[in-house]
Amino acid sequence: MRRHTIDPRPDWQQTVEAQGLIYPLTRFPDDSLRPYWDESAYYEFSLPEVEALEDVVEELHGMCLAAAAHIVEQGRFADLGIDDPRLARLVAESWRRREELPSLYGRFDLHYDGSGPARMLEYNADTPTSLVEAASPQWFWMEERFPGADQWNSLHERLVAAWKRQAPLLPPGAPLHFAHSSGDELGEDLMTVAYLEETAQQAGLETVAISMEDIGWDRLSGRFVDQRLRFMRACFKLYPWEWLATDGFGPQVLDTLDNGGGTGSTLWIEPAWKMLLSNKALLAVLWELYPGHPNLLPAYLDGPRELARTRGYATKPLLGREGAGVTLHEPGAEPVLRGPDDPCCYQELAPLPDFDGNRVVLGAWVVEDEAAGLGIRESSGPVTDEYARFLPHVIL
Repeated sequence: MRRHTIDPRPDWQQTVEAQGLIYPLTRFPDDSLRPYWDESAYYEFSLPEVEALEDVVEELHGMCLAAAAHIVEQGRFADLGIDDPRLARLVAESWRRREELPSLYGRFDLHYDGSGPARMLEYNADTPTSLVEAASPQWFWMEERFPGADQWNSLHERLVAAWKRQAPLLPPGAPLHFAHSSGDELGEDLMTVAYLEETAQQAGLETVAISMEDIGWDRLSGRFVDQRLRFMRACFKLYPWEWLATDGFGPQVLDTLDNGGGTGSTLWIEPAWKMLLSNKALLAVLWELYPGHPNLLPAYLDGPRELARTRGYATKPLLGREGAGVTLHEPGAEPVLRGPDDPCCYQELAPLPDFDGNRVVLGAWVVEDEAAGLGIRESSGPVTDEYARFLPHVIL
């Protein structure tokens, strides 16, 4: 793994916008605009290195599924902050029916610098973004700048194939709705959902785009409907399950889940069991089940334990996106515990690899159960947040 600088293409912004990346620039607090898509540098990997990372990702994914099974079998929903008994029961039922309700995709965030084992920072398994830039613009960038090279990137083909495999599981004779929140100021969710809808269309599915706020509830029939009052039999939502189950129409969502696929039910994608993988409590459960595993970091739910004295720790809210609420604590500092109203996971501090002052996180994608691609984000600070940059990569 190496970082190289390179001159950006003269028309890079217009090029990546035409390839689906609708926000190539990021607005910073000082109102300045700086590249989000950053092709002034790229990362190089060897093929054996990528093959080893693929094996790690698929092993981690299998371990996460085993951890989900453990949570369901042991009834450990309270550790995830799932205190509603009905919601816990429905998540467990969704898990048991996962052959009918499979996972589509997810993204592991990995700590890796090319010199040691990759270690799991977290699993974004319910509403992962940065998909478009990983699947499309960086592939075309490689073809233009390094013709004949390769890339860890089979995302598009695997997503289309996944939709084709899942098509028989969808309600017959009904379109698949694709929904995101209209409060998405950056357009990141819109861009992600539009791309996933495109892959579903290429798989031969009939689709309908809608915002979450435009989904209606027909009280007479007890069904969710779209703007044209069509029943919504199946819906991909880039909207966290913890919001979906608890907002104003949360009771109706649970009612349709309770229907078990009968009349009036809505098949939600991703399914409810993905709540088990998108929660940072998963990190502690994994460490409990696989203590000392080389691809994991020690993590606990009851406090930092020995980490406060030895290696330091990161405090991570059980739910959150883009580094929100994460705090870092150096070894030797007085432990800072959060209360029951602010549940979190305490994970060993693993300072992000530093390449010439750039802190790097690898985003390794899974489609269904297979490793499918890589996206790299850089930040100037110790936490990867909404101001991080996306850089392409090649295999040489």
